[in-house]
Amino acid sequence: MPIKSKAQRRKFAQLLVEGKISPQTFEEWNRGAGSAELPERLHPKRTRKTKRKTAAKRTTRRSPRKRAARARKRA
Repeated sequence: MPIKSKAQRRKFAQLLVEGKISPQTFEEWNRGAGSAELPERLHPKRTRKTKRKTAAKRTTRRSPRKRAARARKRA
């Protein structure tokens, strides 16, 4: 199984340092990639679309009595 990206190579190197994989396994996978220029990531992370800002909504509703009282004050 050859290494397919730079990020993968870094991860396997970290596993090698931690002793979770053998040096032979790391060399085999690293050799499989050859001297080719590898991409940073195999599948680039998706960018999120920005949400549209909506108009501010009223948090409370006025009761019909309060609306009527307010209308009377204006008149």
